[in-house]
Amino acid sequence: MPRNKRWETLTFCLGIVLIGCLLQTAGWLKNDRLVFPDVAEILRAFLRLLGTAETYRKIRVTLWHLIQVMAASTVIGVAVGMAEGFSDFVRALLRPLMITLRAIPMVVLVVIVMVLTKYERVPLIAPSLFLIPLISEATSEGCRRIEPEMIDAYRLDSAFNGYVFARVYLPLMAGYLRQAYVSAAGMGLKMVVSSEYLVQTRDSLGKAVNSSSYFNEYQDIYAYALIMILLVLLISELPALLGWLLRRCRPAESAA
Repeated sequence: MPRNKRWETLTFCLGIVLIGCLLQTAGWLKNDRLVFPDVAEILRAFLRLLGTAETYRKIRVTLWHLIQVMAASTVIGVAVGMAEGFSDFVRALLRPLMITLRAIPMVVLVVIVMVLTKYERVPLIAPSLFLIPLISEATSEGCRRIEPEMIDAYRLDSAFNGYVFARVYLPLMAGYLRQAYVSAAGMGLKMVVSSEYLVQTRDSLGKAVNSSSYFNEYQDIYAYALIMILLVLLISELPALLGWLLRRCRPAESAA
């Protein structure tokens, strides 16, 4: 492992220790171990939850919601972002809508969606509306940053089509989209869980947090938070992991 990577990993672990120290300090200052339980108690609850099949069923439901949200917001966000990248008129026309979607409080948007559609669709629609501006902005910026010479080169042979998008635009926008994906994954999971919490989605992490708070099981709330943090870290590292796997597979393919 490179030295910089080892140092980053060590610093990250120290940050986790810092969070535990802050929880311990908050419990000592507040003198309330119900709301701020000991770190050891939180870890016991975390291990207990990981040992039950019900926890994995809740994780599966929430992850399935997140996958659908990411897929929908990516398709719509990339399409809108490409339109904004090609046209200043479309960019100016949609700017107020994108600002509104980014600025509106999550609770307000969830309530609006709850009125307009069925409750089971809320964890899918509300987070998607929040993530579309994030992905569309990254797509639009990446599209506009492409060198005009490269665009002129492909226009000599072909008009814009799906092949040109996949072989010209997508690779050149990959850096912007990768960063947007990392931000959207963490933000999307938080929004999905918040929506599940508000609409009481069955067998979900949001419902689990709501039940734990109702029964004053705060150690379980922190344990579920720790599970969500691990899920965000795992999802955020997927692009790097896929890239590493592709690099490992190339020598084998060329040798064959």
